[in-house]
Amino acid sequence: MMNKALILLAMLVAAATPDASAAASSDARPNVVLIMTDDQGYGDLSCHGNPVLKTPNLDRLYNESVRLTDYHVAPTCTPTRAALMTGHWSNRTGAWHTTLGRSLLREDEITLGQIFNEAGYATAMFGKWHLGDNYPFRPEDRGFGEVMRHGGGTIGEGGHLALDPHMKNVPIDDEDEIAGVIAGLMKENFGAVDRVEVPKEVAMSR
Repeated sequence: MMNKALILLAMLVAAATPDASAAASSDARPNVVLIMTDDQGYGDLSCHGNPVLKTPNLDRLYNESVRLTDYHVAPTCTPTRAALMTGHWSNRTGAWHTTLGRSLLREDEITLGQIFNEAGYATAMFGKWHLGDNYPFRPEDRGFGEVMRHGGGTIGEGGHLALDPHMKNVPIDDEDEIAGVIAGLMKENFGAVDRVEVPKEVAMSR
């Protein structure tokens, strides 16, 4: 069975499978799914005790997942993502804020995508990156082989999903079509996904 590593960074979905040269040993390696939601507070989930917000899909994911309970975020999204991608304190990565060149992950930083590649995985990333939109800072320059993302920190900033070659003629506000494109890419790469659904609580929060 092919191993898969899926990294989700809030509207970022990244995926990986061992390449053919690693197939013989792939059974011993785990599938990995890493999920990071964007600008979401710890108390925004009902599984964390929120008495008002109901998040059943995320609660189910919570119950089925390994949780990182000693991870400390930065004040904004980009440095938090930089720390998670590299394992380094965000201020030393070059990506310590969100604007004016302060969101560029230094070239000498090693990312999870590169680590998965070196371990024999093929990788992919879908969604929000916000660690650099130009070479050599893009996810495709940092270890991710298949990429579908929007530019900058939000859809519409610095280019968006409609500019991605996978998204030609797909309305940017059509969640069903966007989910269908993502599912198609994942199925093409991993052969096991028929559909990607956006949980209502996520869609409503945007």
